[in-house]
Amino acid sequence: MENFDLISLLIGLVIGAFLYIIKGFFTNRAFKKELAEYKGHLATQMKITQEGTKNITDESERLKKENENLRITVKTLGQKPGRNELRLLNIYDSALRKMMLKAPGFAQGWELSMQEAEKEYEDNDMGLKTVVKRVFGPSITHKKMSDEIIDDGK
Repeated sequence: MENFDLISLLIGLVIGAFLYIIKGFFTNRAFKKELAEYKGHLATQMKITQEGTKNITDESERLKKENENLRITVKTLGQKPGRNELRLLNIYDSALRKMMLKAPGFAQGWELSMQEAEKEYEDNDMGLKTVVKRVFGPSITHKKMSDEIIDDGK
């Protein structure tokens, strides 16, 4: 009987070990399947992140280049020769013509004419007179104004 108990015990242990190995095999297989699924998700996520990062990097580089080009353009336009001088010349031209019509020889008249010319120049920069001035020059447009002033005085 002792042998029988010992054999039964060994058979039970062998069956238990066999079942444990089979259970481990199926568990291991399930874990491998889940791991492969996680690897697939991770690869997909990394691909999406890589594409997004690449897009952001490309956009950043494009914006940096555009910003640099705009900075250079602004700097170039700001240093364009004669821009301020041309503005001042037009203001002086207008002021001199008004001064000759209103009060020649008086500094007070000069200052008044200068202020009016500056205001007129700024107003002209905003409207249709700007196009006419640029096409025909400042003296032609002022001749019309001086003719109107003289006609009003008669």
